[in-house]
Parts: sequence; structure tokens; C-alpha cells
Amino acid sequence: QKEDFEERDSKIKAILFGLCHFHSLMLERKKFGALGYNMKYPFSNGDLRDSASVLYNYLEGSSSAKIPWEDLRYIFGEIMYGGHIVDNWDRKTCTMYLQYFMQDDMLDEQEMVPYADGKLSWKTPGPSVHEKYLEHIETMPSESPLFFGMHPNAEIGFRTAQCQRIFELLHLLQPKDGGTGDEGEGGVNPLARAEELCTEILDEVRDVKFATEDTARALSDDDKGPYQFVFLQECDAMNGLAYEMVRGLGELQLGFKGELTMSEQMEQLADALFNETLPKWWVMLGFPSTRPLRSWLINLRERCDQLDNWIADPLNIPKVVDISKLFNPQSFLTAIKQLCCQQTKAELDKLQVFTEVTKRDVKQVDQTAREGAFVTGMYLEGARWDVNSNSLEDSKPKEMFTRMPVVNCKAGPQLERDDKNVYICPTYCVPTRTPYFVFPAQLRSKQPPAKWVLAGVALILDIGYSV
Repeated sequence: QKEDFEERDSKIKAILFGLCHFHSLMLERKKFGALGYNMKYPFSNGDLRDSASVLYNYLEGSSSAKIPWEDLRYIFGEIMYGGHIVDNWDRKTCTMYLQYFMQDDMLDEQEMVPYADGKLSWKTPGPSVHEKYLEHIETMPSESPLFFGMHPNAEIGFRTAQCQRIFELLHLLQPKDGGTGDEGEGGVNPLARAEELCTEILDEVRDVKFATEDTARALSDDDKGPYQFVFLQECDAMNGLAYEMVRGLGELQLGFKGELTMSEQMEQLADALFNETLPKWWVMLGFPSTRPLRSWLINLRERCDQLDNWIADPLNIPKVVDISKLFNPQSFLTAIKQLCCQQTKAELDKLQVFTEVTKRDVKQVDQTAREGAFVTGMYLEGARWDVNSNSLEDSKPKEMFTRMPVVNCKAGPQLERDDKNVYICPTYCVPTRTPYFVFPAQLRSKQPPAKWVLAGVALILDIGYSV
């Protein structure tokens, strides 16, 4: 209430203004999807009301002239708003906002657009009366991702995702032919289209079979290291997926010919083929992916090619391993740590994977890494990697993802504290991020790591299309 606000101390007024701004950012950030939060949270006006009440009681009952910023950040970030947050990376985002806003500068003229580097500016009005605050709010520039600490490209991603959802709904609302065998007014009959794609995919995957048992028998116990076990598991996973694809498509082919009664599962498979989406069982047995069916099949071939290269020489791993082409990339990173354990006699749970970004492309690597392994298949979202300065930089306009050079992943003892010049970057399998977290990578940065936390910067293994 206005009367209640006017009675408060000038410091409380200034902090309350910052708290309201923080609340609006936490509420609106979710519109950016996975770039904003890994999960959706039910933040509401009740969180702001209760936080303001705690602020009043905490400061008015205190005789100290110094504002307990650390206490306020903990109450707001870990209890009031943090009580909703279950993802650690989202909690880190909330913490960084509070560290930026809940400080002494808020009592004077605090810049409310974090890490904008002069691209956009809007400062606090300083302690004043209720009307002055309302007048100052009217001077706020038009909404921009910069207010959230994000790159303007985030708006492109947000609008693109909206358009994709709309077109997906329109596609689902389109009438389908009743399956009489004739072409409908819209063109090809759905069953004919599904049958054609069924035959095409079946011809492609029918011969996918990796001789894992023969390969395992051919390797001696001394030859079977952590890397060999990882690739054997990958081959087994691919065999399981290929078997289910051949079985399901074979049954569907018989159903199209009238030799088998169409079951509910076969009809679902046919619908998925017509809509060019992934069938449920393929998703369950397959790898995380956001690709449509045809792009997914191309990606499947590329994964098979990498496994073919390994199984031809099972004693050695590829010079550069494309971890985006693995069913379980975490297992390969664990193998790096296991190998380190064998060599150094260290404990596995006290090791972590460190990343060193090289300046080389895959074709420029002529031998395996001396320590750890060379990996590729990583893309930066929310920022770009500058090869010349070997550090993170702001994205270029309209550039949503940037491919990383070859990265040397190696194991070492866990660090007790984070380097101020290193951004701990979460790595995910797909752009939707959670629940497909892989590992935290270390990327050099000239800017404060908090800038990249607020920008939602992450490494993505499979971005859903080829760059």
C-alpha cells in the first residue's frame, strides 16, 4: 500500500524496488524456455509479498546500521524463491541475480541491466517517494533479453519456438484421409506415404548389426580397458535399437500387405511415419534427440559410422571421439577418469573431468591425446568461442549455436575453489537440456562468469540440425 510504503525507511524503499525488479525477472525469464530455466517454476506474487514482509521485519527490528545483504540473499534465494527451485543450475541463476542486485549500490544508483556493456541502461531512481518510483518505472526501455542478462539472440530463439509450436498444432489439426487407398485432396494418402517410408527405413537399418560378442572374445582381458567397455556398450545399445526398428517395421510391412492384423502399436508406428516423428519405442531404446524423423535417420547413420570405425580396430579409440554420437556420453567421460585412476592410483570419486579447448579442427588432429582424450560434437548456446583469444565472447547476431573446436578432456583432482577466469559451463545432450545433463565443462572467460550464468550459456551435444 502507498501509505505503508511511505512510512518505511529510505533503505527499505530502495531494496524493495530492487526486489520487485528481481521478482519480475524471475517470473518472465521462463518464456525463454530451456535458455531461461531448465524447469518451470510456480513463482507468484505471493513470493514477492512474503519476501517484502520478511524484509520489513528483518530490517526494522535490527539496530545495526549495516544492511545484512548476505542474510537477505540467503532468505530470498534459498527460502522464498529458492524453495521452488529444484535444479542446481537454475538455483545458480537465482543466486547470481541476487548477488548483482542485493548490494550497497542499490541504495544509490544501481544499473538494473546486468552486464549489458552499454548496449542498454536503466538505473535505480535512488530512495524517493511512491510517485517518483512509479514515474521512474514509466521510463523503463522496451522489454529486451538484455534486461535478463541474455544476448538479443534469445528473442529469436523464443519467437522461433513459438512458431514451431503453432505449426506443429496446425499440422496435427489437418484432416487425414480415411485410408481408402485413394489420394486425398491434399495429395498422397497417409498410409501410402507411411508404407513408402517404412520400406525405405527398413532397407537402411536391416543390416545394422555389430558383432560385439566376437569382438569381446577377440580381446584379451588386458586389452579390455575402460574405452573398450564403453564402445562395446554403445554397440549393444545400437544393436538393441536396430533390432526393435527392424521388428516393428517388418510387422508393419506385413500389416500393409494384409498378412497381419493392424494392432494399436502398429497404427501408432504408421502415424509416426506419416507425421515424420519418432515412434515411442524408438525414443525409449534410442538416444536423446529433438530431430524430426529424416534428420534423426541421418544422425543414426553417422553414429553407426563411428562405431564401424572403432570395431574395425577395437584396441584403439578414434583420434577424436564425437561424444554427440554416443548413447551415453557420460560413460565415455567416466572411462577417462577410470584410466586416470589406473595410472595414478587415485580414487575415482575424488576426480573430475577438465576441459582444455584446443585451436584445432577434427581434420587437424593426427594422433590421440597424450593425456585424456580428444572429443568433438559440442556446440555453444548463448555465447560463442573466440579461437584467437581462446575464451568466451558474446554471440554474433542471429548466430544461435557455434561449433566448438576439438576439446581435450582429461581427469584430475577436484578443485576446492572455482577459478574467477573460468566459467563452469553445463553440458547437455539436447537443446531442451534437462534431464539430459552430461557434465560441467571449464571454459576460459575474460568476463565475470556471472555474465554467462545469467545468459544461460551451455554446451549442447546434438542441436537438432547440422551446422
